Amino acid sequence: MTSDMNKMKLFALNSNKPLAQEIAEHLEVPLGKSTITRFSDGEVQMNIEETVRGFDTYLVQSTSEPGNEHLMELLIMIDALKRASAESINVVMPYYGYSRQDRKARSREPITAKLIANLLEAAGATRILTVDLHAPQVQGFFNIPVDQLIANQLLADHFLKKNLSDIVVVAPENAGTVRARRLANLLDAPIAFIDKQRKDDPDSVQGINIIGDIVGKQAIIIDDMIDTARTMTSGANALKQLGATAVYACCTHGVLSEPAVSRIRESDLEEVVMTNSIYLPSHKRDERITVLSIGPLLAEGISRVHQNESVSTLFE
Repeated sequence: MTSDMNKMKLFALNSNKPLAQEIAEHLEVPLGKSTITRFSDGEVQMNIEETVRGFDTYLVQSTSEPGNEHLMELLIMIDALKRASAESINVVMPYYGYSRQDRKARSREPITAKLIANLLEAAGATRILTVDLHAPQVQGFFNIPVDQLIANQLLADHFLKKNLSDIVVVAPENAGTVRARRLANLLDAPIAFIDKQRKDDPDSVQGINIIGDIVGKQAIIIDDMIDTARTMTSGANALKQLGATAVYACCTHGVLSEPAVSRIRESDLEEVVMTNSIYLPSHKRDERITVLSIGPLLAEGISRVHQNESVSTLFE
C-alpha cells in the first residue's frame, strides 16, 4: 500500500458487501469499521468505529432493493463522515437508483433523479463514482464531480471469449442505440434495434418490429438494466421468431424484480449476462444468468481518483 493509499478509508454499507470486499482486496486496503443498527421503530443508527479525520473516504453503496432503505443508510453515513471531519467523502454508487425518473414525461411528475442528487450533495458528498447511468444527463444534476464508468468492455470480453459468429448487437428500443453501438464497435458487429409500440403502461407492449438484419445471426441484446425482464424476453422471442439463430442478453444492472427470473427461464434466451453492481441473492440465481464482477473496474477508478490520475479511459 503506497503512502497515498494510507490516506484512504474504504467503507461498505449493506447493499453489496461482497463487491465492497472485492474492491478492498484489489486496492489492498482493509474495509473500514462501522456498524449499522436499527431502533425499535426502524430508524437507522450509524456508528463509525475508527478515526476518519483528515482521510479521503470512499463509501460503497448501491441504492438497489430495498432502495429507500439503502438510500437512507447512505445519507446517514455521509453525514456521519462529514461530522467526523473526513477530508473528502467519495460515494461509490455502482447502481444509481431512481435514475429512470430523470425528466417530466407527463404533467405533475417529479424528477426524482435530481432530488437524489440534491440529497447526496446536501448530506455532504464531495464526489460520485457510478457505473452506466440509465440517463447520462443525470451527471448534470450534480454540482460536484461525477465519474461514470462504463462496463461495455467487460461485457464485450465475455462474448469475445465465446467465439460467436455472425453477431448482431440489438438495442431493445431506439433510445438504446448509442449503448448498442458501443458494444458493437468492441465486437466488430452490426447493430439492430427493436421498435416497440407501447400502451400507456410503460411495461406493456402492443407490437414489436425489428429494424436491421437479424436473419441467420446470433443476436446480443444490450440494455443498462434488466428489471422485470419483460423487454428482454419479449424481444428475444421476437428475434427468434423472425430468424435469429440464437439470442443472448446483457446489462450492467441486474435489478431482476419479480417475475424476472421465471420469465428468463421460460424465454428463448441462451444466456443473460450482468455485472454484480447489484448483489444477486441465491433465489434470483439461475443457470442461464452469468454474473461478471466490476470490482476491478471500480477499484481502478477509486485508485485513479485518489491519486489524482485521469479517469477518462474508464469512460469508454
